[in-house]
Amino acid sequence: MSRRWVALGAGVLGYLGLPYLLVQWANLGLLREGKRARLEIALTFDDGPQPATTPAVLDALRDAGMHATFFVLAAHAQAHPALIRRMLDEGHEVQAHAVKHVHAWWRSPWGAFRDPGEAARRIGAVTGQPVTLHRPPHGAYTLATILGQRVAGLTGAHWSLEGGDWRRNAMPDGVRTALLERLVPGAVVVLHDAGPGARVTVPMLPALLGALRARGYTSVPLSRLEGATPVNAAALNRRAFIALDRLFDRLGGIRPAGGLADNIFRVGLAAFPMQEVTLHDGLTATRGMPGVEFHVNNPVLVDLGPRASVRRGRQDFRALARDLQTVPEYRDAQVVYCLSALAPLLALVGFETHDLPEGQTRRLQSWANMLRRAYGNPPEAKAPKLSVLSRDAFLRLYGER
Repeated sequence: MSRRWVALGAGVLGYLGLPYLLVQWANLGLLREGKRARLEIALTFDDGPQPATTPAVLDALRDAGMHATFFVLAAHAQAHPALIRRMLDEGHEVQAHAVKHVHAWWRSPWGAFRDPGEAARRIGAVTGQPVTLHRPPHGAYTLATILGQRVAGLTGAHWSLEGGDWRRNAMPDGVRTALLERLVPGAVVVLHDAGPGARVTVPMLPALLGALRARGYTSVPLSRLEGATPVNAAALNRRAFIALDRLFDRLGGIRPAGGLADNIFRVGLAAFPMQEVTLHDGLTATRGMPGVEFHVNNPVLVDLGPRASVRRGRQDFRALARDLQTVPEYRDAQVVYCLSALAPLLALVGFETHDLPEGQTRRLQSWANMLRRAYGNPPEAKAPKLSVLSRDAFLRLYGER
């Protein structure tokens, strides 16, 4: 291979490849999500403002008492300053999207470099406020985009949950349902108040906001989202373990309790793992007996802390009780159990505690300490134990009365 081709390959890797992997995909240095301790998210809207669609989005947010961040196009902001003023007057945040709504890979390096700063200057002239955040079209980056943000003093803003309202086959009910199922506290949600996505978002938004309120959620501007800081190495480590949990769940047939990703428990059908345990209500659980095993939603548990987790646990176990009564594969489950270092917390919400065999204890404790390191805690996990209730005892505690 000639030096010319080697140099060309290295140039493409440096200009497109590494920015794609490190920034566009891994979101290193970008705002992506907040902590999961509070029922708080950041709704964000791209591509506006447009008089035909943006007012309906603002109306829905006003009626629900929610606030959002609008990543606007410079020319649209200049053409419709009254809409920008309304956004600000109603407590929303206005930030920069672009001058030209073109994927960064198809821009000249000079054009991609200039766009963030020029967009921020033009939009700031309309708002009368400094622009601090920039989300490039399609969330796409090249080296020139990164340098343009840095020179302009802007922080890149990505998302953790994409509505997909722009897809050709997207429908309001489908987008709303998918968002509500995948929603977690601290999520940064991207939707559109203009362009193709507005066709779906405008009719969908009132029902979405009503469902969010019913579940106790609120939306705040991205700059005020608790824990929303630029992604660093620790955040990447955390995301890697969240991805590992997802892989484990997929392989093991484990799902969030109640079918909602923000539930503090993940559950699946499993055979009871102990030789023989006699429970307080007289049931003798034996190895292989059908049961439902639950696992904790690790990032939610870490961000909530122990006391709040106990409160949430009591509430979220009700969703597991409904699953136990309505999910066909759980019909024959006789026990509900967890193998974890959280036995003291689970005892507070009604579970019996039993010791595990020594080898199993060591293995689970090593895994628990690894998780603690991944989420930034000291590796001091307590000895794992079996927390268990019979099906009947669990439903007496958490079933609908």
